Amino acid sequence: MVSQAQYDEGEVAEIIADHAGLEGPMLPILHGIQERYGHVPEAAVRQIAAALNLTRAEVYGVVTFYHDFHKEPRGRHVLKVCRAEACQAAGSDAMAGAFERALGVKFGETTEDGQVTLEAVYCLGLCAAAPSAMLDRRIVGRLNEAKIGALVEEARL
Repeated sequence: MVSQAQYDEGEVAEIIADHAGLEGPMLPILHGIQERYGHVPEAAVRQIAAALNLTRAEVYGVVTFYHDFHKEPRGRHVLKVCRAEACQAAGSDAMAGAFERALGVKFGETTEDGQVTLEAVYCLGLCAAAPSAMLDRRIVGRLNEAKIGALVEEARL
């Protein structure tokens, strides 16, 4: 992953060319760009639109529709906290507040050091072990203060 300052039009052109022959190439192209840059830079949206003969609005609409695409760089670690009804019933609102306080950010924000992005999700499929969270790709259920502290500490490493 590289920063937006290191955006390379030629590199993005290669990603586009690698997938342009596929039926419905936009999603694989977006995944390739996000895998490389950690997000989909605005310049890439323009470049994809031109290459696929689409409007920027059409490409932007896809980027903003799917929750796994991001317009801005995210933290080195992503901490997702379930805010769905089952988790709310098990106390996730209090847990959410504890995560915000421990990290010093609100949902949708990244810590100043760029280490952690805090995101709300609306089901991790762990309702029986609610409330739950996911750090990067590791799911943790039955959250409590100790588990929150351990997750925050792990994310800060």
